[in-house]
Amino acid sequence: MRLLTRYLAKEIYSSVALVFAALIMLFSFMDLIQELGEMGAANYHIGYVLLYVALIIPGHIYELFPLAALIGTIFAIVQMASNSELMVYRSSGVSLKQMIFAVVEIGLPLVVLCFVFGEFIAPPSDRLAQELNLKARDAQMALKEFRSGVWAKDEHSFVNIRNVLPDTSLLNISIYEFDEAYHLRVITSAQRAEYIKGDQWMLEGVLQTRFNAQGSAVNNQARMEWHSTLNPRLLDVLLLLPEKMSSWDLYQYTKHLSDNHQKTARYEIAMWNKLAYPAAVLIMMLLALPFAAHHRREGGVSGKIFIGIVLGLSFHFGGKLFSSLGALNDWQPVLSATAISWMYLSVALLMMWQTERR
Repeated sequence: MRLLTRYLAKEIYSSVALVFAALIMLFSFMDLIQELGEMGAANYHIGYVLLYVALIIPGHIYELFPLAALIGTIFAIVQMASNSELMVYRSSGVSLKQMIFAVVEIGLPLVVLCFVFGEFIAPPSDRLAQELNLKARDAQMALKEFRSGVWAKDEHSFVNIRNVLPDTSLLNISIYEFDEAYHLRVITSAQRAEYIKGDQWMLEGVLQTRFNAQGSAVNNQARMEWHSTLNPRLLDVLLLLPEKMSSWDLYQYTKHLSDNHQKTARYEIAMWNKLAYPAAVLIMMLLALPFAAHHRREGGVSGKIFIGIVLGLSFHFGGKLFSSLGALNDWQPVLSATAISWMYLSVALLMMWQTERR
């Protein structure tokens, strides 16, 4: 059995690597075509375009892991089946249960690799790509959650941020401070805010209006220190979609929203999806096992790979559909993030049971 596992691992790993190479070249070419259309804006020349495309490759690798694992495993086992190698192994006493354990053992390193890409490589690479894109265009990011910008709750204050620079400096911000009874006490407007450390920001070009029982008082200051629970790590969500953040950053931002009594559904779903997504690699590899029952009259390798592509794409878009529906309907975040995985695991087990009965 150890011999089978080693040989199967060699075939699967080489096939997965081949599929990854083909998919990454395809996606990178499409990204390049898209970015070439934007070239010429400010300093956004061909060097920046190529660097941007290279920086978003880790994100593609992470997203494509289940699909590449499925197609690569199908290709490997169908090739072995067409050469009657799997028939020899089954005839020598290797059971379906042993095959499943072999595939799981082979898939675990891929699961770990997928997790590493999703947590430690893709998020900072995507963030750097966005910062590079903005700097090259001499642009600042206009926040579009509302026409007036993004609003954030900060303890007893509400903060309105109109623009964020790539270094997470803030432009055109307004801070509305309320008392315990939610009566407006102070409005602070600043042209710019730069992060110092901890919970400290430095505001520049400050206009502050204080309200009291006698009326209001206006005060102008060149610089003023501002204490806030907001920090650049939390503001990273303004540069990245939740699906491109690490689970740890999502956890921190979800906690921040929860502490301020704001909706967390979208970020909780993204966090649980991040944690569950690597397991999808194993599910896809198990889904490929029934293709071992390959007969030449049922179609060649290309037909099986086409089916694998359809299954992989349906898994990918089905997961996005469940996540969107969960955020809209306030479903349980864990269920919304893992529903598609449970469905495909059930399909894989059902297909293997039907194959074994033949």
